Amino acid sequence: MKCLTPSLLRRFWRLLPQYVSAGPSQSPNLSPKQSSLRQSCSARPGLLTAPDVVSYWQKVFEKNGIPEARESSEYIVSFVLGAKTFQSLDSEKLHAPLTAAQQEQIQQLSCKRLERMPVQYVLGEWDFQDLTLKMRPPVFIPRPETEDLVSLVVEEESRKCGVKNSAFPVAVPPPVILEIGCGSGAIALSLLRKIPQSRVLAVDKEEAAVDLTRENIHRLQLQDRIHVLHHNVSYGSAKHLLPWGPMDFIVSNPPYVFHEDMASLDAEILRYEDLDALDGGDDGMRVIKTILTLAPSLLKDSGSVFLEVDPRHPGMVEDWLRAHPDLLLTLHAVHKDFCGKPRFLHIQKQSK
Repeated sequence: MKCLTPSLLRRFWRLLPQYVSAGPSQSPNLSPKQSSLRQSCSARPGLLTAPDVVSYWQKVFEKNGIPEARESSEYIVSFVLGAKTFQSLDSEKLHAPLTAAQQEQIQQLSCKRLERMPVQYVLGEWDFQDLTLKMRPPVFIPRPETEDLVSLVVEEESRKCGVKNSAFPVAVPPPVILEIGCGSGAIALSLLRKIPQSRVLAVDKEEAAVDLTRENIHRLQLQDRIHVLHHNVSYGSAKHLLPWGPMDFIVSNPPYVFHEDMASLDAEILRYEDLDALDGGDDGMRVIKTILTLAPSLLKDSGSVFLEVDPRHPGMVEDWLRAHPDLLLTLHAVHKDFCGKPRFLHIQKQSK
């Protein structure tokens, strides 16, 4: 798809003041409101406001079948105006005419969205919990539900600290956390922020992900408590990971999409994201099984594994653990996501 078809480009020329004199002379197919806006812009160049441009690009996105057309347009305009969301724009920015440079930047970003590039990549950054992280393709984009995975680890650490402090009034050593498949660093960096003094080993097999995690680490100035390792985790990985262990927690949002479901993913995912970060093999458990096989040799006694999984996986994982009793791992809890689907597993290593 080209960024703007000739008909769309004609409409855009007519809408934006700086293009009025350069655009084709024929009238585009505009609603009365758009025609009025065009005439107003022609008479008084520069009087396009943020809501005007949001509405225009929403219509362009809808015409081209872009999902979440309104949200996409709002995020792009807000970003150019220096805000996180359209709702957070103050009255002055909402009603002030956009400059030619702002309109040009909005057009450039919107053209990327027309190519089905995810908004997170279009903007080059995205918020996860209370962090603003750099984003770029093909590194996996953290999803909103994964914030709950972080919260579960934080809650478990708080519970363990409470139990230890009530039983033994001595200093509790800070936890050591391993994240497998760090991507942009969203999970690892959120845990560093939320668990003071924790130490994290973040691992990913993709160099692009390792590089982006390191950029986000330095951007947030958290480099003192984290080590990033470029490593493809396999059944023989324990010797590579144990120098930073033993671990209190292993955390992962692993590839868990069933292979047969990959083709049905959105175009935004299939065109831009690293599909290896999503494809979990025939049963969606290829990497999950590797993590669980490694866990006993990496975890402290009573240490925990926290995983994000497909809603079909809790029963499958429980059956798999029962078939491998030598691992001494127990499915301790299954937690639902904000849609009510079983999404997160808490697996615990049994004390010897």
